[in-house]
Amino acid sequence: MGRSLLLLGPPGAGKGTQAERLARALGIPHISTGEMLRDHFDRGTELGSKAKAIMDSGDLVPDDIVVAMVAQRLSEADAACGYLLDGFPRNQVQAEALEAEVGEDAVEVVIYLDVPTEELVSRLTGRGRDDDTEEAIRVRLGVYADQTEPLIDHYQQQGKLVRLDGVGAMPDVFARITEALAA
Repeated sequence: MGRSLLLLGPPGAGKGTQAERLARALGIPHISTGEMLRDHFDRGTELGSKAKAIMDSGDLVPDDIVVAMVAQRLSEADAACGYLLDGFPRNQVQAEALEAEVGEDAVEVVIYLDVPTEELVSRLTGRGRDDDTEEAIRVRLGVYADQTEPLIDHYQQQGKLVRLDGVGAMPDVFARITEALAA
């Protein structure tokens, strides 16, 4: 199996943009839970139907459904040579469930894009989307701090975390990521 990577960072850190470039450069699938959920909805799978009903009621998709979707996706042929996870795991429960389902090496390297809060707020309010008010952004950053930041310690304790400066031009951040992976 190739490298199993996770791109971790707060909303606005540039994970999605960097993940697409990195997956292309490494020739591995970029596995985004958002895209995966949409695919399951579109195909009308059992997991997709369960997730859609939950989301339509305004709730978050439970960890067990998301973990099942990810585990199923990781078992597909194109992921045998490695993969890049983006947006998953979002919390400690998901990380532990992924490790239980796929194995300890479900994630071999975690790239954490470190960006100061004020930079994140500036980036996100500059996108011009209706849901990107400063108040809404600060709420999302708070949720991230509560639920996802504990993963930094989780992966650091496992010796898998690589902390990188996520501030700068997209090519500069990408260069930092590729340099860290080559080391």
